[in-house]
Amino acid sequence: MKISTVLRHLREGLKNVVRNGWMTFASVSSIVISLFILGVFLLLAMNVNVLAGQIESQVQIRVYLQLGTPEAKIGELKNAIGNMPEVKKVTFVSKEQGLEDLRKSIGADGSDLLEGYDETNNPLPDSFTVDVFDPQNIAYAAKKIEALGSGDASKPFTSVKYGKGTVEKLFKITNAVRNIGLVIVAGLALTAMFLISNTIKTTILARRREIGIMKLVGATNNFIRWPFFIEGAFIGFIGAAVTVAGLLLGYSQLVDASQFELGLMMIKLVTLQEAGFTVSAVIFGLGLLIGIWGSTLSVRKYLKV
Repeated sequence: MKISTVLRHLREGLKNVVRNGWMTFASVSSIVISLFILGVFLLLAMNVNVLAGQIESQVQIRVYLQLGTPEAKIGELKNAIGNMPEVKKVTFVSKEQGLEDLRKSIGADGSDLLEGYDETNNPLPDSFTVDVFDPQNIAYAAKKIEALGSGDASKPFTSVKYGKGTVEKLFKITNAVRNIGLVIVAGLALTAMFLISNTIKTTILARRREIGIMKLVGATNNFIRWPFFIEGAFIGFIGAAVTVAGLLLGYSQLVDASQFELGLMMIKLVTLQEAGFTVSAVIFGLGLLIGIWGSTLSVRKYLKV
C-alpha cells in the first residue's frame, strides 16, 4: 500500500471520528464504562492475589530438637535441611530466644503464665524455623524433614509442625479466591467486548447508505474498509486512554489514603508502578482490539452489495 493511500485512510478515519461526533461519543462512552468496570475488578484481582501470597508466605515449618542436642549436631542438621531444594531459608532459634519470643507474643496480659521461667529452667527446646520457596509444597517439605530425623539413630527431632490441616484449608481458600477473581475478570472482558462491539456496530449501521453508495460507484472493499478500520482503532484508543487515566489516578489516591491504615494491619496494596503497566497493557489492548474488531465485522456486512 502506498504512503499516500495510507495517509488518505488515516485522514478519512480521523474525519469520520470528528464528523460523527455524537456516535463517536456514544462509542467512546461505552468503551470507557465497560473497560473501567473491567479495570476495577482487574486491580481488585491483582491485590487479592498479592494478599493471598502474603498470607501463604507467612506459613513456616517449625522443627523442635531434642533437649541437649550438641552444637555440632545442630549445625549438621541445619545444613542438611538447608540443602533440600524445597527449602528457602533455615533459621536456628535457641531456647532462650524462643522463650523471649513467646513472652512477646503473649504480651503483658499473659505474662503470669511464664513467671518463674528463665535461662536456668527454660522448658522450651531449641528449634529451626524453615521457610520454603513454594508454600504449596510445605507439607512435602515437612515430610522430608521428618524422614531426615527418623533416619538418624539419635532421633534429633521431637516434632515437625507446620499447621497441618489448617494450612491445607488456607491454601484451598486462597486458590479459590484466585480462581474466582480470574473467572470474574475473564467474564467481564468478554462482556465488555460484546457490549462495545455492538455499540460500534450501531455506529456503522447509521452509515450503511454511505457504504452502499461508495460500493455502487466502484470503490473497492479495501478502499471502503480501511477508514472504518482506522476509525474503530481511534475510538478504542481514546476510550482506553480515558479509562487508564481515570483508573490510575483513582488507584494512586486509594493507595495513598489507605497506606497508613493497611500498614498497621501488615497489608500491602500493589503499588501504582506494579499495577500501572499491567492495567494499561490490558485496557489499551482490549480497547484497540474491540474497536478494530467491531468496525471490521460491521463494515463487512454492508460490503455485500
